[in-house]
Amino acid sequence: MTAFMVSVAALTAIVLLVLLMPLIGTRRRGRVSRRALNIAVYRDQIAELDGELRAGTLSAAEHDKARRELEARLLEDVDQPAADAPKPGGRWAAIVLGLALPVLALGLYGVVGNPRAILGPGAVDTAQAPTHGVTQADIEGMVAKLAERLRQHPEDAQGWEMLGRSYAALGRLDAAVDAYAHASRLRPQDADLLADYADVLGFAQGKRLLGKPEELIARALQIDPRNFKALALAGSAAFEREDYKSAAAYWQRLLPLLPPNSDDAKTVLANVNEARSRAGEPPLASTEPAAAPTAQQAPLTGTVMLAPGLAAKAAPDDTVFIFARAASGPPMPLAVLRKRVRDLPVAFSLDDTMAMAPGLSLSHFPQVVVGARISKSGSATPSPGDLQGLSKPVANDAEHVNVVIDSVVR
Repeated sequence: MTAFMVSVAALTAIVLLVLLMPLIGTRRRGRVSRRALNIAVYRDQIAELDGELRAGTLSAAEHDKARRELEARLLEDVDQPAADAPKPGGRWAAIVLGLALPVLALGLYGVVGNPRAILGPGAVDTAQAPTHGVTQADIEGMVAKLAERLRQHPEDAQGWEMLGRSYAALGRLDAAVDAYAHASRLRPQDADLLADYADVLGFAQGKRLLGKPEELIARALQIDPRNFKALALAGSAAFEREDYKSAAAYWQRLLPLLPPNSDDAKTVLANVNEARSRAGEPPLASTEPAAAPTAQQAPLTGTVMLAPGLAAKAAPDDTVFIFARAASGPPMPLAVLRKRVRDLPVAFSLDDTMAMAPGLSLSHFPQVVVGARISKSGSATPSPGDLQGLSKPVANDAEHVNVVIDSVVR
């Protein structure tokens, strides 16, 4: 275990040094292990700040101020000369790469950039990054040692995630996809991991997010509806399939996660308005998030029942998720209701008050599919062995919709 931790620390330091140097503009050879340790500490502090922001114990302005103070301390620790301040276009990349993500995510972002079409193109060309004495062979050797260690200990999810990021840094996207697949099987409820997996997989399949990447993004947002990267990618996927209304809705959900009227919020707003323009909708005038729509239309109603042939496969306390999703559009549920098997058959009523986010509600999609799923684990993410049933496409205010749970998730 000691050898493994030493290898991991060395690998982290090497990748960090190679990828962060072009952003901060320094050419000095410093004590790499000390820098890596400092950045790990700052990363934990940023995670704490983000948690306080989500919990509401810290305002957006206080969060932004504290984060920038941490950034300044980080730049001091990597010995950046005062005259070498990052250009405005690279400032966000420096913050994200140096602080917000795990250290080896630097490799991923250095190669594939931030979520496409959201915060602008990356400012770093890692292919031209100076190695400062660290050769490509050195880095590949460390990655090979980590891969060998994981072959002996395949249950290490964090190790597989690190290997995926390392392969992405080296441009070996197919290998990165395989590593992320291992990690996601071990940590299926990690929204950050699923978003990273989707991003790398999208690049590996020709910079396209449709298909499996979009499924991973939807799973990430079911787990964490406020996951920044998953929201950004979901908007990009919707934009890719020319569903501009959904793209704008996803990207608009990023605004509460950014300091109001900050440069980053303005950049996101520009992308929101581009999508809204293509959808034939008026632009937003402010970076402040819009209020959720008021539920005015009639609810979607019906009944869910369990097919008699599957009754023996469900326990009375198993969770039943009743949901509606767009017949053509984002895979995320537009409204969700939770019941128990003991309640079946059960009448349901779904409306906009059950929306998971502004812009993704029943009233925004004229045709929807109603589904019901019995979850053996209680998780919102489908798993093999769950029982499910779906309706045909119906109007978003239809009445007497019957859903029969009559199939097993494979």
